Order: sequence, then C-alpha cells, then structure tokens
Amino acid sequence: MSVEHIVLVHGAFADGSCWSKVIPLLKARGFHAIAVQNPLSSLADDVAAVHRVIEQMDGRVLLVGHSWGGAVITEAGNHSAVEGLVYVAAGAPDSGSSFNQWWADYDPAPGAAEIKPYGEGYVALTPKGVREDFAQDLPAGETDVIYATQGPLAARCFDDTISTAAWRVKPSWYIVAEHDRTIPPAVEKDSAARMSAHTLTLESSHVPMLSHPEEVAAFISEAAAAV
Repeated sequence: MSVEHIVLVHGAFADGSCWSKVIPLLKARGFHAIAVQNPLSSLADDVAAVHRVIEQMDGRVLLVGHSWGGAVITEAGNHSAVEGLVYVAAGAPDSGSSFNQWWADYDPAPGAAEIKPYGEGYVALTPKGVREDFAQDLPAGETDVIYATQGPLAARCFDDTISTAAWRVKPSWYIVAEHDRTIPPAVEKDSAARMSAHTLTLESSHVPMLSHPEEVAAFISEAAAAV
C-alpha cells in the first residue's frame, strides 16, 4: 500500500465515535487508522487538532472527512504529510470560501430546520433531526447514541473561510450520500464533479460510514492504495 496512516475527521453534531464501524475494517486491511476529536470551536481549532494527530504519524497520511469535517480536511490537507483527501458526504469549500458559501446556492436540506441553539454561540441537532434527517437509515438504538454523543458546533464555524483548498492540488475521492437530508445530495454531486474526484454514490443517509461501513472502508482503502 502507498499510505499506511488514515486520519478520520468527524463533522458537526458528531464525535470520533462516528468512525467506530470503519476503523476495525481499515485495521483488518493493515492500515493505521485514528480518529480526531475536533473541538468544533472554529475552523482553525479543528485544523490544529487534525495537525496534532498528523504529526504523531511516522509517514504519509490520507485524510478522510465527514460533513463539516470536509471543510476541515480542505484546510488541514495542505500539511506536507497529506497525500490525498477522501470526502464522505462532506463540505468542500474552495479557496477563500466558507462552508456556508459552499452550499448557499442550494435549497436547504430538511435537517437544517432541526439545528437549534445550544448555549451561547453553539448549535446542536434535535433528537428528531438525528432520527429523521441525520441517520434515518439506522435503528433507533443507534440514533439515540448519536444524539447523546454529538458535539455541539460553534455557529461561527460555517462562516470561517478556507485559505487554500487542498483539493485543488491533491488527489481527492468523494462519497455522495443519495438520501442525505442534512447536506443536499446535489451539492455533494456538484462538488465531486468540480473537484474531479473519484466518486462513489451510496443509497445512504448523511452517515454512510455508519450505515454502509464496508463500502466506505473499501473506498478509503482504494484511495490509500492509489496515492
């Protein structure tokens, strides 16, 4: 394999446990896979968290980002150790753009209405939003855990801008979630095309790494072998 280290970056309303089904599958394929715990307090803070993990690795890295984590890897991917980027139903803003600008031209997905204030300056998903719009293809027991372990997001994050989009210069892969009710599937498809990303479309909710872990792990493995 070309890349041994895979760094997994979660998004908003989640934590590193969202990769719990994918990590064992990657390890079984011989990869060193580790999940970042993003503070979700700003783009810069999340990028710093990713860089701390990258700098513990002895060798080249493949970055994988889900949802808001796509914006994070778009910035963090400029690190010299990063060889490629995998987006999983993820944001992919261009240089000088923010997550909010990235999806501004699209009709909001249904889940947007279930993002509510969570203390001063933060937002979180409601139980209904998690159950019906974030992970609607998972059983209730799993959605309950997702709700209980979600990381509230600083609302400012979606307006923080990318300095240089790493996907402009590094190879990228993209998983489109066909039944996403959190990010519009149309923006995912258009982003993958704009990036000239190797693309896989899954019949999935916003969390394909939990509803389709085998396919996601296989796709990540293909990316790691190709860079």
